[in-house]
Amino acid sequence: MMTTLTAADGHSFDCWMAEAQGERRGGLVILQEIFGLTDQLKGVADRYAALGYDVAIPALFDRHEKGAVIPFDQGPRGRDMMLASDLGQTMQDIAAAVTALAARGGRVGVIGFCWGGGLAIRAAQVLDVAAAVAFYGTRLPQYLDKPLRAPVLAHFGSQDDHVPAEMREEAMAKLPEMEVHLYDAGHAFANDARPSYVPEAAQKAHALTEAFLARHVG
Repeated sequence: MMTTLTAADGHSFDCWMAEAQGERRGGLVILQEIFGLTDQLKGVADRYAALGYDVAIPALFDRHEKGAVIPFDQGPRGRDMMLASDLGQTMQDIAAAVTALAARGGRVGVIGFCWGGGLAIRAAQVLDVAAAVAFYGTRLPQYLDKPLRAPVLAHFGSQDDHVPAEMREEAMAKLPEMEVHLYDAGHAFANDARPSYVPEAAQKAHALTEAFLARHVG
């Protein structure tokens, strides 16, 4: 279900909500790749809603183009929109989604993919979240200036050309408490709508994520 949220600076944006199934365990904000609020991401929301989490996916491109969903074969367009995004404004949008879920009671966690993976790490530094999970988080150097305030689980592909080994190792050195798992895969290995999908790696990463969230969120 699509709803509208408002950030602290007055910006209103779309947010996809998936209701928790069965016994509610808490809230979970899912942060997008550079492709916007895709059907694939809504499928991820359904997966975690089935586990008992209320899920919110804020449309982080709404500040540039309302309702923008970029086809997976148009990566440069999505990258340009991501590069044009202001980190402070983006974090305000994420904070509004966290607040909306927190109002329902319980703890709130964050999962991010690609661009959203880096943003999930930032959320664990500056927002009131219980835990964060980063799937192949990108742009890591800009998130190494603050300590983590919440537990972080990070999944990386060993052949990810968006996150070379040096970048990954620098992040691990600057954020030593971050739990890191490495997979025999490239970028976007958990996106089942793209050719980069590696089922074995995705299944293992999601299983670890589910256990991590159960420990820290509910």
